[in-house]
Amino acid sequence: MIFKVYYQEDKVRNPKREDTKSLYIDAATEVEARAQVAANTDHNIEFIEPLEGKFLEYEQENPDYKLTEFNK
Repeated sequence: MIFKVYYQEDKVRNPKREDTKSLYIDAATEVEARAQVAANTDHNIEFIEPLEGKFLEYEQENPDYKLTEFNK
């Protein structure tokens, strides 16, 4: 399943909506997606949203859509 992960790049500063970024990751569960991002980045994860059906199709139309893959 594809998940959209909303995050702040820095865990030290207070989160601001204007600084929220997102990435897309393929994982079996939301817990696995969170674990992959936490293990491979210093991001402050705000929210993880599962994408499927029309929601996924809509996101894939965005030119910035790219699945993030971490080296294991």
